[in-house]
Amino acid sequence: MKIILLKDIENIGKKYEVKEIKDGYARNFLLPQNLVKIADEKNLEWLKNQLELEKKKSEEELVEISKLASKIDGLEVEIPVKVGDKGQLFEKITPQKIAVCLKELGYNISKNNIATEDITELGEFPVKIKFDHNLEAEIKLIVIEQAGGKKEEKREEEIS
Repeated sequence: MKIILLKDIENIGKKYEVKEIKDGYARNFLLPQNLVKIADEKNLEWLKNQLELEKKKSEEELVEISKLASKIDGLEVEIPVKVGDKGQLFEKITPQKIAVCLKELGYNISKNNIATEDITELGEFPVKIKFDHNLEAEIKLIVIEQAGGKKEEKREEEIS
């Protein structure tokens, strides 16, 4: 029996592929769970329309992502953190924290798009942002000491 997959199904194929499978498997398992459609003329026409819609959606998404990638490429982002007496950070700079900072700047980027290890020291770090459609951007992350930290308080006491 020829069928159209409505979802990715392990060991069978990917969404919207047309496959030939055994009748019993299709009737008893795949069709009752709405995982496939029978590949008749009407459904093949539906598949053609779906593929066109997916292609348009993908092209529009590519345009939006490329605009965002070119907008943030080369961006410098400062993250102030509390620092201890010996210069150690009180918290790691994680992809989650970077994503929150980018959201505050108006860029809607998921932590899953940020390709970096946790940062545990002050300084400047290049951070890659990976998008769908194999697009990438790189920002410069600047980790600085937060104003009003313990170091500054001690310096003020020494000066007094």
